[in-house]
Amino acid sequence: MASNKNLWQKLDGPLKIGLSFALLGIVLTIIGVFRDPATPVTAWSLGMGALISGGVWGVVSWAIATAAVEVENDVQQAHLEAEPDAGDAG
Repeated sequence: MASNKNLWQKLDGPLKIGLSFALLGIVLTIIGVFRDPATPVTAWSLGMGALISGGVWGVVSWAIATAAVEVENDVQQAHLEAEPDAGDAG
């Protein structure tokens, strides 16, 4: 029987990190709107706050995670390319 992956399992690591931090940013913004007595609790303030904070947290964390994965891939590729040379030296 073929295993069906859900949507979360199909996503790559950096995208999962970006979505997780976007959700965290949205939750923290909603908490902040309700805790601040000067901020009106309207659909507009909740929506814009969630859009801005979720977008920024999500995009920045996704970019950092993607860069980290790319660096790790480059380092691994460099190690694989350097290994055959080490065997020829002896």
